[in-house]
Amino acid sequence: MKIVLTKDVPGQGKQGDVINVAEGYARNYLFPRGLAVEASRGKMNELAVRQQAQATKEKKIEEEARVVAASLDNIKVIVKAKKGEGGRLFGSVNNKDIADALAVQHKITLDKKKLVVKEPIKQLGAYTVTARLHPAVQAEIEVEVVGE
Repeated sequence: MKIVLTKDVPGQGKQGDVINVAEGYARNYLFPRGLAVEASRGKMNELAVRQQAQATKEKKIEEEARVVAASLDNIKVIVKAKKGEGGRLFGSVNNKDIADALAVQHKITLDKKKLVVKEPIKQLGAYTVTARLHPAVQAEIEVEVVGE
């Protein structure tokens, strides 16, 4: 029996997938729990429209990420931190510090979870931080850590 999954079902598929299952499994388990509906012509058309809308939405999000990535190119962010002897910092510079400095200096608001610092920044100097804006879009940001 052909069905359309309305929710993710472990071992079967993800939401929106059209799969073949045994009739008893569909009628006794999937349908009563609202996990699937029968794959009628109307449901298939509705699924196609929904997938088209989702693809358009994903494309728009990716384009917005590319615009933000273009604005992040050739940007240098200066982060001030307390320093000790030999250029070492008290603590370290983290994603939140970089995101806050980016917002203050360049008026670009970026979620701290999208910034990837390869190793903790514990000394003064220049570093490169990757901003993962979308699975297909990344940007490099130059970060300079200076002492207060």
